[in-house]
Amino acid sequence: MGHGLQGDEREQLTVRRDALREQYLAPRDRRAASSARGVHHTAHICSDLEQTIRFYQDVLGFPLIEMFENRDYQGSTHFFFDIGLGNTLAYFDLPGLDLGPYQEVLGGHHHLAISMERGEWEQARARLDAAGIEYAHVDGSSLYFRGPDGERLELISDPLLEMYGKPVG
Repeated sequence: MGHGLQGDEREQLTVRRDALREQYLAPRDRRAASSARGVHHTAHICSDLEQTIRFYQDVLGFPLIEMFENRDYQGSTHFFFDIGLGNTLAYFDLPGLDLGPYQEVLGGHHHLAISMERGEWEQARARLDAAGIEYAHVDGSSLYFRGPDGERLELISDPLLEMYGKPVG
């Protein structure tokens, strides 16, 4: 956290971001409604079914709600965790494929931020501590850490559509 560009290069990117904001970001009262109704699920790949279930259900407190064979790859399991408000986090194991370790790539996953009520957030933080899982605590509301396969995750105690005490959107 806190690393980045300095000097002229940073200034040029700031000017570009400001121009894009001016061109594309309409005020709320002039913005069209989204055509989406929400995130059905976000899908990830895991190396070990039980390890993933124990981490998400036991450490983070996201109940396992479904498991079935992956329709696209025989022998693979597709399973889902409840992350609130009808949203789910899905995982696949892909046995027999020699997949490498998690890697950030352009167009790939950077991190998944999941909002929790403050009390639930505190309990999850205590479970991370008890499990010996290292995390970065940022701005009093965010915990950044890695899942069992290196995937980046964030638990944020800010409400949905709010970031660090300010409205988003």
